[in-house]
Amino acid sequence: MKLAILGAGNIANMMAEAARGTEGVTLYAVASRSLERARAFAEKWGFEKAYGSYEEMVNDANVDLVYVATPHSHHYQHMKLCLAHGKHVLCEKAFTRNAKEAREILQEAEEKKLLVTEAIWTRYMPSRKMISDLLAEGVIGKPSALSANLGYVISDKERIKEPALAGGALLDVGVYTLNFAAMVFGTDIVGTSSSAVLSDKGVDMQNGITLTYRDGSMASLYSSALAQSDRRGVIIGDKGYMEIQNINNCEQISVYGLDRRCTAVYPVPEQVNGYEYELIACRDAIAEGRIECPEMPHAETIRIMEQMDALRREWGVIYPGEE
Repeated sequence: MKLAILGAGNIANMMAEAARGTEGVTLYAVASRSLERARAFAEKWGFEKAYGSYEEMVNDANVDLVYVATPHSHHYQHMKLCLAHGKHVLCEKAFTRNAKEAREILQEAEEKKLLVTEAIWTRYMPSRKMISDLLAEGVIGKPSALSANLGYVISDKERIKEPALAGGALLDVGVYTLNFAAMVFGTDIVGTSSSAVLSDKGVDMQNGITLTYRDGSMASLYSSALAQSDRRGVIIGDKGYMEIQNINNCEQISVYGLDRRCTAVYPVPEQVNGYEYELIACRDAIAEGRIECPEMPHAETIRIMEQMDALRREWGVIYPGEE
């Protein structure tokens, strides 16, 4: 599978590192709005081609999969560009600015029988299945609540502070807490309460979200662009609790009994950097002629986008150009 990266920013480096260590993936092309920057990136990681425009790269017939690594605000137009040229797409989270854009992209992908999937890496990691399997085994009994947080000191970043770039904590880091809750408790949400602190430009800098599920389970979620959090996830049950060290890239799973003593520790498999699992999923899906990855179904991408749309409406966060 010949990989092309659209955008040569920081996150593109992470994908390039992962691709270099993934079987069946060739580092083929990179495109930036600056040819000089694209050439420097290509030389650093060993890509065969460097392009000074996105249009040139997607016109290259040898490209199999395009990884979209641009700001949230540009995902929609860049995925449209890829699809128009018959390219499979792996798009960085958040998938689009809103659910309307997500539906349009996924409908076009379905019509053209092209793979499009969201690069929410926690969905593809082995740790995701490990957590699910441990819960199914009943190691903490019946789970009834969870908490998850994710925060970084990133409020000065352009992608965070600018409404025109679909900024804010929710789409950048809060999306991980929502996915964490979904992976544990599913989708049957009957109640949502939330609050957010907005910047002077009108995007959320930190937020708190409480979800209530039909079976009585609850999820308490926090995300921030203002402060560094411990990134911990805790799932509590009637026989103990489970602690996930770093919900953004699980480093270890620890299980505790009712006496709060640790009963088991589960290390996660060694990895290149975690991004390789998305590439493996795309490689296999393309080989099998599938247009979505089971790790992150299209329906889940849309549902999470709808969830974030509703939260932003409640907070009064509207991006330029949104209806």
